[in-house]
Amino acid sequence: MALRLSTGLRNQMLSLKAGAIFIKVAATTISFEAGTGPHGGDLIKDSANGLGNAIVKGRITIFGSTSNNGTFDVDYVLTDGSQIELPVGSLVAGAAGPAVSLATALGGSFSDLFRNGVIRIFPGVQPVSADSDEGTSHLVEFTLSSAPFSVGGLNGLNMNGGTSGTMVKNPYEVWSGNILTSGTAGWARMYDRNRTTGASTTAVRLDGSVATTGAQFNMATTTLTAGSPISLDSLNVTQPTL
Repeated sequence: MALRLSTGLRNQMLSLKAGAIFIKVAATTISFEAGTGPHGGDLIKDSANGLGNAIVKGRITIFGSTSNNGTFDVDYVLTDGSQIELPVGSLVAGAAGPAVSLATALGGSFSDLFRNGVIRIFPGVQPVSADSDEGTSHLVEFTLSSAPFSVGGLNGLNMNGGTSGTMVKNPYEVWSGNILTSGTAGWARMYDRNRTTGASTTAVRLDGSVATTGAQFNMATTTLTAGSPISLDSLNVTQPTL
């Protein structure tokens, strides 16, 4: 089965412009820590838990701090909004107090378009187009650590940066779900944060193959049993050469 991109995805990749998102403005509750993150990175912390709008694997710009102004990559965002983890060496320790502002932007890259997305696994044969209706009910939905997916929210799945033309899953995230219906996994559809289902030429989504290895979507087994938990071990989406 082939990797298939929807018309909506291809159009957005060709034309979507970046848009700024202000996370916090002149907040005095922001502090900084060096090397104390859950994955060994540096932390931006907010005692008011207002950092949830940060974009995982995106970038963040800091204004108004004593020693940490600049633009940095984002590795991880705690879902309760209390902290953002940056690569180690990005920040120096600093106490809360100064009026710090934080901003980010969502662009039109492949990975940006699927920020906080969701994946569903279906039985049967993959449709001829990612614009097509799914044609059947999904067997399982993969979300962030099996949590309920909020359409348009910030609790979805995120991909890592591209290497050699291939996008992969964020290694810091657990993509998992509880199987709804027993069956054999046939193909997968990845949706953006809007999770638009049914036939559509504007929805941002992609279809791909499912297997235990060597597919776009890889799981421990393709034989699914209702009620059992399962995780998606890897995602490999390679952009074709021209």
